[in-house]
Amino acid sequence: MNFENIIGNTEVKNYLQNSIKQNNILHSYLFLGTQGIGKLLIAKEFAKSILCLENADNICGCKSCTCFDGQNHPDFYLVNEEGENIKIDAIRELTERIIEKPIVSNRKVYIINDCDRMTKEAQNCLLKTLEEPPEFVVIILISSNENLILNTIKSRCMSIKFKNIEDKKLLDYAINSLGYDNISKNLLKSFDGSIGKALKLKDNKKKYDSIDEFILNLSKKDLIDIMLDSKIIYDKENIYDILDYIIVVLYSNYTNNEKYIDCIKYVNKCTERLKANSNFDMSIDYMIIGMWEELNENSNRR
Repeated sequence: MNFENIIGNTEVKNYLQNSIKQNNILHSYLFLGTQGIGKLLIAKEFAKSILCLENADNICGCKSCTCFDGQNHPDFYLVNEEGENIKIDAIRELTERIIEKPIVSNRKVYIINDCDRMTKEAQNCLLKTLEEPPEFVVIILISSNENLILNTIKSRCMSIKFKNIEDKKLLDYAINSLGYDNISKNLLKSFDGSIGKALKLKDNKKKYDSIDEFILNLSKKDLIDIMLDSKIIYDKENIYDILDYIIVVLYSNYTNNEKYIDCIKYVNKCTERLKANSNFDMSIDYMIIGMWEELNENSNRR
């Protein structure tokens, strides 16, 4: 198994490597952890090793590994690579194909990415296969939200919990591999131990740096100027990431002014309104005005 280019989760990688060496491979696994910390990458590498015909530790030129590297392995199936909703038809197709014997390898491997996106009907459809899988089949479920998975599914899988990537390793990776520079403590914290999150936020780094200044100015400027400065927040496409970041910044300013903590309730309320399809601009307006009033003693309280 080649995990050299996947940072973090050394314990998980060691466990999977030992499973291959000892030929102790189970029929079903459930990989759990934060979005974007490498669960899918590790699952693919594990699948490649399971299918390998020579049990090679690293680089292998067997027919199975060659097919896998060429992304045309007939015994490997990746469901929902893009993380979309998974309906029952997709799982029915999987269960129909799963009984077919392997063509190249001695086993077949199915990875279901973001399995928590399965409908309840789809999960129930998969359940029978998990209860009685063909002896040559390995199923790897990947999830960032364990609470959305049926207990009957979880009880039939070996759960492997992934840890968030350490800040130092993530900082080094963000600078050396993702091209970041001058990463603030707030931005690093907002990565939440996830390379995926770091990659997602990269294009908006200047905006997040501006949000730091905007939050600090809430207690320094009058409301009219604040509303003029607030245009950086009105971004529908990235609003939930922005709101999460605002909470990080508010927490970081807590030692300077305890009222910053009280401002978080307005951010949470804004999130609730947006998820309930309330008017976008009005929801942001209420949040900004509420935070400004909270931080300015002489303002009129609602």
